[in-house]
Amino acid sequence: MNESRRYWQMVMAAPADALARTVREAEDANLEGIWAPQLHDPPFVTLAAAAMVTKRLLLGTGIALAFTRSPLETALNALDLDIVSGGRTVLGLGTSIRTFNEDAHGVVYGKPVEHLREVVQMVRAITTEGHTGKLGKIEGKYHKLDLREVRLGKPVRPRIPIWVPALFETAVRLASEVADGLIGHPVWSARWVSNEVTRNLADALAKAGRKRSDLKVNLWIYTAINKDRQRAIDDARGTIAFYAQIAQYEKYFAAHGFGDQARAIREAAARKDFAAMRKAVPDEMVTTFAIAGTPEEGRERIEAFWKVADSITLTPPNAMIDGATMAGYQKAIADTFYGR
Repeated sequence: MNESRRYWQMVMAAPADALARTVREAEDANLEGIWAPQLHDPPFVTLAAAAMVTKRLLLGTGIALAFTRSPLETALNALDLDIVSGGRTVLGLGTSIRTFNEDAHGVVYGKPVEHLREVVQMVRAITTEGHTGKLGKIEGKYHKLDLREVRLGKPVRPRIPIWVPALFETAVRLASEVADGLIGHPVWSARWVSNEVTRNLADALAKAGRKRSDLKVNLWIYTAINKDRQRAIDDARGTIAFYAQIAQYEKYFAAHGFGDQARAIREAAARKDFAAMRKAVPDEMVTTFAIAGTPEEGRERIEAFWKVADSITLTPPNAMIDGATMAGYQKAIADTFYGR
């Protein structure tokens, strides 16, 4: 892989042999890192297993839910993973959506940006100062911690990087103020990245008194590469429909001119009519929010993202398609982009 092009890969929990094979292939391909998401299962076990069979890959929680465990538990997980991996942890922390927090996990969501800010600051304090015995009480709006009796071992390194994801301006600003990295939303369009993200990031960093080099930017992009362009678009359609059904994202899709389609998709989702969800996504909507097309188109389209990104995570579509198709697209990503 070209050293100036730093790629990451998404990795899911799997039986030991399969997981070991996947992460070793990622390391052999000279990828910079892997992300383990928290959709339902927490990411730390998967990454600890990956740490045992790799030596260089960065190990990112992408994204660990910030509100479903205490800041202390999150910090302890990150510290343990750093011990196991020899200092390769990247702690991605995010909010997810309100219903998943409040309904599935039964936790307080609150105002998500201010809540995430509080968690990041508390986790940072624990991971950097927990071994000193100086933490005492930390009181915020959402969490009140008494850490006077907590004595942690000396960490592997002075600072575990914390990265936060963003869709809208407020989260970009949060990353610029308190985080070490910004993770781009996987349905960020090239236009959104080039215009809104670039402008908001520059303004927020300037206000925070930070330089662009102080913040790593990893852009996530859903990518379907196929010699049959229409097949690639069709296979990515369900993934775009999955995000468009989320009420919190309506204004994002509307800003791109797809507000009517997003509402139709959400109405179909309420009926559990998956065929109608897919049908409501026009080809232009797919190609706006995903790289979907031939290898030549993919290599051309990714250049706009590299103008902003320090690293990129290319992820195959994962909704309304089977595992074999997903695996085929993962291989197509490697064949098209890695090693170039």
